[in-house]
Amino acid sequence: MSGTRVVVAGVHPLPLRWLQRVVSHVTTGEGGGADISLTFLGPRAMQRLNARHKGHDRPTDVIAFALPEPDGSLTGDIYLCRWQAAREARNLGITVREELVRLVVHGTLHVLGWDHPEDDQRTRSPMWQRQEQYVRELMA
Repeated sequence: MSGTRVVVAGVHPLPLRWLQRVVSHVTTGEGGGADISLTFLGPRAMQRLNARHKGHDRPTDVIAFALPEPDGSLTGDIYLCRWQAAREARNLGITVREELVRLVVHGTLHVLGWDHPEDDQRTRSPMWQRQEQYVRELMA
């Protein structure tokens, strides 16, 4: 795939063009493109999605699904909860905008095939380091 197409659904706190820029920055940096949908959910809907697909009966901030196509192109669905993002931003002492950028980058990297451990090594993983590099570039 040569380009990136981004579709956004739900009530989103960032301008559409900014969300598209975040996804495109990551896909370009990773040397490819993808068709990615970003869907913003409330906490209850995110909790249901998390329980159904991850087995965790609680809301979470981001869930991503990569859907490789037979022709080799990438399609992905990224679900985000802005309420969880706001909560985490308060805990970290950062802006909600920065946390949402981090979550969009995180989900996009998952769609592109990156993964990380779920333990205390998560923030030391190559994926996490890559994510933080993109966040720094985008927030500069």
